[in-house]
Amino acid sequence: MIENQKIRPAQVIGPLGEPLTLDSLPPANTTRWVVRRKAEVVAAVNGGLLTVDEVCERYSLTLEEFASWQRSIDRSGMPGLRVTRIQHYRDLYERQQRF
Repeated sequence: MIENQKIRPAQVIGPLGEPLTLDSLPPANTTRWVVRRKAEVVAAVNGGLLTVDEVCERYSLTLEEFASWQRSIDRSGMPGLRVTRIQHYRDLYERQQRF
């Protein structure tokens, strides 16, 4: 038996309900990160398709950047990933924490 061998799923459910595979993930050279692509990468990690380290290496992301995507989805769903509205969702989350 090989140690540290992990069984990974062949596909996971994406943010819009569609199946995601390694081939259907955004290309490794992606530079324009729209909400859907960010959500797909987070779903791939949450579903076990890729590890955080693999995602950071594959897409040249920092751990902090990827973690911010995960936090945004946890707090506000896919709309929280919109760069143009990030301050709005941050303020909304902080107000919810106070009450």
